[in-house]
Amino acid sequence: MAGSYSLYLVRHAIAAERGDQYPDDSKRPLTGEGMSRFRKAARGLVEMGVEVDLILTSPFVRARQTADILSEQLRGRPPVVETHTLVPGAAHADLVAELANHAKRSALAIVGHEPGIGTTAARLVGARGTFEFKKGAVCRVDVGGLPPAGPGRLVWFASPKMLVGLKG
Repeated sequence: MAGSYSLYLVRHAIAAERGDQYPDDSKRPLTGEGMSRFRKAARGLVEMGVEVDLILTSPFVRARQTADILSEQLRGRPPVVETHTLVPGAAHADLVAELANHAKRSALAIVGHEPGIGTTAARLVGARGTFEFKKGAVCRVDVGGLPPAGPGRLVWFASPKMLVGLKG
């Protein structure tokens, strides 16, 4: 795809359970296991040669922590930018408009929540419905421009278990 952009869609890693301890869902952090597993998965992304210029993330604690781990593991430690266009229930059109603000970048990681991240992935490739992302899963979609004007191409979709198996 000439002049293409690579979008890496990431679901946040394993987080604390909902409940009385976290009455505000936006404050739920990753668990120790979630951090450890995603760190290993991110190393698998490095083994695949994944490089990004910028990481966009939901401001929710668990997504931000996932984005920070991703940044720490990737070459060049790409900056992390919080955006409300990735919170649960945000409009897809708002995310597309946000992507247009980053057209000078060629590779972006987008860290969010289900079902939004799965719906976004499906819409980016012109599919109906949603893709099911396990916690810590990542897919790569290449698009012709930012904002995406037409269907992109699903390059790969990896579960966290697959990514962990790639780490060196």
